[in-house]
Amino acid sequence: MGACLGVCSLLSCVSCLCGSAPCLLCGCCPSSRNSTISRLIFTFFLFLGTLVSIIMIIPGVEEQLHKLPGFCEGGSSTLGIQGRVNCKSFLGHKSVYRMCFATAAFFFLFALIMICVRSSKDPRAAIQNGFWFFKFLILIGITVGAFYIPDGSFTTVWFYFGVVGSFFFILIQLILLIDFAHSWSQIWLRNADEGNAKGWYAALFIFTFIFYAVSLAAVVLLYVYYTRPDGCTENKVLISLNLIFCIIASVVSILPKIQDAQPHSGLLQASIITLYTLFITWLALANVPDKDCNPTLLVRNSTTGIGADGQVTQWWDAPSIVGLVVFLLCTLFISIRSSDHSQVNKMMLTEESPAMLSGGDPGVEDGARRAYDNEQDGVAYNYTFFHICLFLASLYIMMTLTNWYRPDEGSQTLMSPWTAVWVKISSSWAGLLLYLWTLVAPILLPGREFS
Repeated sequence: MGACLGVCSLLSCVSCLCGSAPCLLCGCCPSSRNSTISRLIFTFFLFLGTLVSIIMIIPGVEEQLHKLPGFCEGGSSTLGIQGRVNCKSFLGHKSVYRMCFATAAFFFLFALIMICVRSSKDPRAAIQNGFWFFKFLILIGITVGAFYIPDGSFTTVWFYFGVVGSFFFILIQLILLIDFAHSWSQIWLRNADEGNAKGWYAALFIFTFIFYAVSLAAVVLLYVYYTRPDGCTENKVLISLNLIFCIIASVVSILPKIQDAQPHSGLLQASIITLYTLFITWLALANVPDKDCNPTLLVRNSTTGIGADGQVTQWWDAPSIVGLVVFLLCTLFISIRSSDHSQVNKMMLTEESPAMLSGGDPGVEDGARRAYDNEQDGVAYNYTFFHICLFLASLYIMMTLTNWYRPDEGSQTLMSPWTAVWVKISSSWAGLLLYLWTLVAPILLPGREFS
């Protein structure tokens, strides 16, 4: 009897998939804004595509992918510059590209459809916030079609799309991190002013010390594992440059003029940016195509290929796992975020609508909790920009799951290119410049509001 009631309850929620977000929330979730629920469901679609991509690079699943048409044409294995790559291992790489192509195409399609939607009164807003079952069918249809794309130069061309998209998504991550760091410091300093100042300042000191200690340890480990006394000049230069840039950013953050213009600026934000910059540096060095300067190179070649030293290689390593976790957290933050800084909201096109700021809980009606339309007077976020963020996220997860390796269709090998190294390093430099701009902008442009 309990099972029957459970099935009936599940069917009642499934039937709402054809309707809107308010319908989805009837008796299933606490009252919430329509805009928030829609973003979370779209993010769920992205996570679902990511999960399928991860499953496709599991060794047991990869071995069955050769049954799909157009896959694994040619020899079984070839000797590449980083080791011996089995054709069945290469299939997982191709499958991830096609799955992420499907999710990217899905979000790009909705980015085009939702251009210039101003409020929920626009008929296209109903498409954004409803018809989930049909959206799911569209995603499945695009995915099936993607697996029938002929090999040709598809994987190689889509690699460069992934590189460019990943660069911009890393910048979005950096913007969100800078915003988070400033908000964190402001909240704790505000709490210190209101009471128990010693406790809050001690907490700030402890976290700042931890971040800098981890950053220092990271620098030492990078020098130990990714450099050699008689070589690896490029790695030494990249690590040293980013270390110097981080020191400069930390010093600038506590200059008297910066403190006068921004009293909440300090070493906490600089320590967070420093740690993330070194994390990006680590990801970049893990793609250096030199075995002597990159100890993880052979371990990053394929799932079942055999390296030159007879070691079984694999996709997953520490940089990939940490990058995946950061991706998940960042994407969730994009879905539910509401910055404390109006400048960030304008830059990220997530300015809150008047309906959001009206107060109260319109989602509670006669004791029933449901999603409510909070966008009648104006959208709570830019629909097109949100889908572009998910489009870029699809490209970023594609590159992360394949370790930024470039496929060579002619020889069926996977190569780690310098392109991946420079994209990651340049994104870390762009992030540091953006952080420095948030510090000096109030001084250089005193007539503008940067609070």
